[in-house]
Amino acid sequence: DPCLGIDAMSGVENPTKVKVFCDGGSRGNPGPSASGVVFLTTDDELLHAFHRFLGVRTNNYAEYDAVILALEQLHEEGIEEADMYLDSELVTRQLIGQYRVKHPDLKPLFARVKELEVGLTLTYTHVLREFNKLADEQVNICLDART
Repeated sequence: DPCLGIDAMSGVENPTKVKVFCDGGSRGNPGPSASGVVFLTTDDELLHAFHRFLGVRTNNYAEYDAVILALEQLHEEGIEEADMYLDSELVTRQLIGQYRVKHPDLKPLFARVKELEVGLTLTYTHVLREFNKLADEQVNICLDART
């Protein structure tokens, strides 16, 4: 994907645990969408910032894709433990089992997240948008480049 950008920005090599901020966004709902992910060390040093363009999707689809993108990258880098932060209350509550996934478009995404969770130690925490600015910035960088 031409919009997938990965930047290694920290001198930290091979962390075993990271903080991951995920965000998805859609300009229009549905509309042009992207997912954005930021990896930080446990000391809040920036490790990676990346994004993926999704075409015309809903906001909730983009939120799920951000989690999938993050989990795929955790596996690729061999990082086994992450604290995941999302500003989508719906997706957070679905992933921790408080809400059921009812929308047919989200069910396969939820299933993919559950597949990718295998072998990882994860926590999911809902954060307010103002605490997810770095991931939101990745979404907008991607959408600005594509729309």
